[in-house]
Amino acid sequence: MSSFFATIRDPHSVITPIESGFRFPEIMSIMREKYERSILEFAELVANSQTSGELLQQIRSPLIPAARRMSLLKLFRRCVSGVIDTEMAKKITKISTQTLVENYSSTFKPIATLKEQFASLNSEFISALAVAVGEYDSRGKQGYVLTQCFFDWFASALGEDLSIEGPTGSGPDIEFCSIFPDFVGACPCDFIIRKRADQRVLAVGFARYDSTRGGAQSDDRTSGNAAKVYIIRDYCISVGLLLRILFLADGPGLTHGDTWLEAVRLDGSWDDNVRVTTLKLADERVTSEWLNDEH
Repeated sequence: MSSFFATIRDPHSVITPIESGFRFPEIMSIMREKYERSILEFAELVANSQTSGELLQQIRSPLIPAARRMSLLKLFRRCVSGVIDTEMAKKITKISTQTLVENYSSTFKPIATLKEQFASLNSEFISALAVAVGEYDSRGKQGYVLTQCFFDWFASALGEDLSIEGPTGSGPDIEFCSIFPDFVGACPCDFIIRKRADQRVLAVGFARYDSTRGGAQSDDRTSGNAAKVYIIRDYCISVGLLLRILFLADGPGLTHGDTWLEAVRLDGSWDDNVRVTTLKLADERVTSEWLNDEH
C-alpha cells in the first residue's frame, strides 16, 4: 500500500493550528496574578534560610500543600538551580532533599546572592519572574486539545458502531499489556478503538501535537514511532492478531524535514495496517471500512 502522505504537495495545508499560550504583553498580568503570591512566599523563605540547601528543604516540607510546593519548586529551578527538575523534586517521599543537596548543590546559587536579590521586590521584578516561571505552563496543552477534538470527531463520525477510550488530558497512558495480557514488554498507547458489538480492540493509537520539531528531538520521535510499529506488528504476527495502528500527528512541527518524511514512511506501511492522520484528514484516513477490514 502506497503512502497517502506522499501525495500531499503542501504539508502545511493539512495542519490544524492550535494556540500554544498567551502573547506578550497580556501574559505579564496573567502570570503575575498566578505566581505573585508564590514569589512573595519564596522571598520570605530565602530571607529565613541559612543556605540554599536549607531553602530547598523548607520548600519540600510536607506541611506545604502540593500545588503551592510545585510553584515554589518552579521558582527554585528558575532562581537557584536549573538542574533541579521539578518533576523529580516534587517526589518528596521518594527522593530526599539530602540526596539532591549532596549531588547537585555545586549548581546552587549562593544564599547570600539570593538574599540580596530578593531583599526588595519591585513590580517589574515580580512581573518578569512570574513570566519566566510560567514559561512552560502551556506545554502539552495543545496535545490535550488535539486529542479531545479527535475524540469528539470520532464520537460524531464513527461513534454509533465504534468506541474510543484513553485520557484526553493529563493522565496515565494505556499499556499495551493491559489490553493484551500475553504481551511482554512496555508499549504505552494514547488511545484504543473498539467495536461496540463485542468490545473487540480494532486499533491502538498514538497522539502528538508538535508546535516545532527538529534536530535530536526529531530523531528521537521518528525512531520511537518506528519502534512501536515493529513491536506491535511482531506481536500481532506471533499470535495471529489483526490490529490497526493509528498515529494522530499534527502541528507545524510535523512539516519539518525528517518528521514529515517519517509520516510518509509510516503511512500505509505494514500492508496499510498503519496510518497517519492529522485532524483535518480524519474523515479520509480514519474510516469504518479501514478499521473493520479483516484482511
